[in-house]
Amino acid sequence: MDYDAQLKLQSYLDGELPEPEAREVANLLAQDREAVALFAELRNTRQAFVGLEVGVALPESREFFWSKIEREIERQEQAEPAPRSSPMFAAWRRFLMPAGAVAALAMAALIGLFSDSQGPTHQMAVADPSAFTYHDFSAGTTLVWLSYPAENEFADNFE
Repeated sequence: MDYDAQLKLQSYLDGELPEPEAREVANLLAQDREAVALFAELRNTRQAFVGLEVGVALPESREFFWSKIEREIERQEQAEPAPRSSPMFAAWRRFLMPAGAVAALAMAALIGLFSDSQGPTHQMAVADPSAFTYHDFSAGTTLVWLSYPAENEFADNFE
């Protein structure tokens, strides 16, 4: 059963359907067992909730209550002017913004001057597919790795 049919069953139970649609739902109830089961469940649920709904009585009329809400919404929507900062804070801000920028540039310059600018500490080179070279400048070492081709007799001994 589709969602629209379920909603129509609920509306039929509540007595909210116009006469032509009410007849359609009555015909559906006469032909469809699933609709009958759902209608019975809706009716039982409705009966279980009878007397459980607590009505809330407002101390003022409905119109007055909603007018208070409307006035509060309008009051909150009105743009409030931004609070002005104190003149002392503005003076400090005028001093601290450029001072902070100068300090950041000075830090960047110091880091650039005192950083290790020796370049890379190692290098790998592949000149031939059967060999590569590794230079470690900080340790002053060089490693050359040679690999033998598969057709070499030395490689055949390991197969």
